[in-house]
Amino acid sequence: MALFGGGPFTNNDELDASLLADAGASRAVVLPTADAFESPGLLVSAATTWGQRLGVDVEPLMVLQRQDAEAASAAQTVGSAGAVYLVGDSSMHLRSVLKDTAVLRSLVALLERGGLVAAVGPSAAALCDPMLDQRGGAFTLGLGLATGLAVVPEAETWTPERLHRTRSLADVPLVELPTGSAAVRRNGHWRLYGDAVSHGELEATPSS
Repeated sequence: MALFGGGPFTNNDELDASLLADAGASRAVVLPTADAFESPGLLVSAATTWGQRLGVDVEPLMVLQRQDAEAASAAQTVGSAGAVYLVGDSSMHLRSVLKDTAVLRSLVALLERGGLVAAVGPSAAALCDPMLDQRGGAFTLGLGLATGLAVVPEAETWTPERLHRTRSLADVPLVELPTGSAAVRRNGHWRLYGDAVSHGELEATPSS
């Protein structure tokens, strides 16, 4: 699992290439779910260009509403992928679309068989439980693919005062993820890349 601070398909090519190689993935499924009400097509276009640079086939999967996430065809597409990237700016929408759905169960199964699940920016926050609430910097229930930590994506855009308040509210390790940084879990252990900073020690989690 990889949680990126920001810059989907532009800021993390070297690490993306390494993660895809580790997963043996020649195809990446891209879910722009968290941009459903903004410009998901722009993310798909960026993903296509990224795939050409990295030599990986990109398959957009337009899971934009909850009914899309319950579709057997969407769950099968995720389940057959070697890698899935979740991108977009609304963590709340991503959570509401995927929570307790067939697509989420396929993401869990993908991790269990050694595939790559990556999320960028606010989408990365949504994979955690607890999940950072973008609206105020407090915490709420997340999707739970990553437990026992929370992340602050695009941390470079936060004021010191807001970061301090969020740290004071966290009851799990909190990782600040500026754009271009990442937290990656391999074999149950987390490693930080770039300018990521952890407040609290990241514990090993059951291997996925």
